[in-house]
Formats: sequence, C-alpha cells, structure tokens
Amino acid sequence: MARLPRLVIPGQPQHVIVRGNNRSEIFCVEADYRFYLEKLKLACEKHGCQVHAYILMTNHVHLLITPLEASSLSKTLQTLGRYYVQYFNYRYRRTGTLWEGRYKAALIDSDAYLLTCMRYIELNPVRAGMVADPSEYPWSSYPFNALGQPNDLVTPYIEYLQLGKTDEARQAAYRELFEHHINEFSVAEIRKATNKDWVLGGDRFKQRTQRQTNRRVEPSPKGGDRKSEQFKINRL
Repeated sequence: MARLPRLVIPGQPQHVIVRGNNRSEIFCVEADYRFYLEKLKLACEKHGCQVHAYILMTNHVHLLITPLEASSLSKTLQTLGRYYVQYFNYRYRRTGTLWEGRYKAALIDSDAYLLTCMRYIELNPVRAGMVADPSEYPWSSYPFNALGQPNDLVTPYIEYLQLGKTDEARQAAYRELFEHHINEFSVAEIRKATNKDWVLGGDRFKQRTQRQTNRRVEPSPKGGDRKSEQFKINRL
C-alpha cells in the first residue's frame, strides 16, 4: 500500500518522534546531546522551523515543532539527520544507518492539545523511571518552559504565552500543570496519532485539516465505507 503524503500545514505544530534503529542508543555521552541540539538549531534556522518543546532520550527524540513552510520540517530533519549520522559514525567508528525508518509525526490541534503534548514530551524521563521530576533531566525544554533557564532553541507558542502576562507568571502556571497527571486516554491518543501519522485534535480541527490537505486524517471506521465502490469490490 502506498504511503499517504505527510500531513503538513505551515504554521501548525507537529509532534515528531525520531528513533534509533532497533531502539539502539543514539546518545552516549554529553557531547552527543550537545552536538544534536546545536545542529537542530542550525537546521531550524536554515529551513524555517520553530521548536516549542523537546526531549532527547538515549534512543529517541521527541519534538514539538512548527514548520513555517510546507517543506520546512522534512528539510530540517533531513539536514539534522545527515549531520548527526556523520558525527556519530565517525565518533564511534561505525557505519550504516542510525535511524529507524522515517520520522513519525502528528499534526497538533494547538487549542486542545499543545500544552498536553508539551507535558507529554517533557515527562518522558519520568515515565521511563530515569528521574523523579522533569527538572532533574538536562536534555529537555522543561528548564526553559518551567524554570526560565536560557535556551535559544525554544520559541514559545501562543498557547504557552497566554499562561501569564510575564515570564515568571507563565513559568509558574506551566509548573502547576505538572502537578496533575496526564490521563491514560490522552497519552494513548498522542502515541497512536504520532505513530500512525494522523491528526491529534477534535472533530472540527480534523475536518478542517482534511479539507486543507486533501487526505485522510484518521483511520477509516472498522469495516470501511460500505457505500464506497472499493468496499463493494473487496467483498467479492
């Protein structure tokens, strides 16, 4: 079956996951994380992307990122991936691919899911049992979003800016969000939409996105469309 085209709307955030091949490590020492973040910033500046949240785990990366043009995200990740593979293979005297196929992505309904997705991303090391609090993990956007530590990679999105009138007020309101658990249904929705390249949002947002992109934005109902010619053919 042919792959569906990517769901991209310039100016609309996406949740992106990039995994190491066979879930193998892609970061081993501090220098690896720093190199990746440096090249991510350069690639975003070159191709027109804004990062709102991120986490660098040992074998995968999560980004909440907004492409400013239709090709911005794919070009950013291609450039970043190429630089990092060259660096990693040279440093660790290895050859071959580092990544597990194409990146996974979900178009995000920012009104409904942006802040939830930010928390989902920054809580990854807590869910993995690596730290007790997201502030203890150095390779994420949490120190910027919640604590005000300088980070010129991160661009606050409008929903984050609306949390307060000052930086301090926004950071306090953002920290308060982490006092409440993300329910399992939302976690499952985020994972499913991202791994399947669907839309993460409400019905109105999905309908609008489908009109704009002219492609399906969620799985077809089980059993298919019983009125379609394809369904009738499949029954024969």
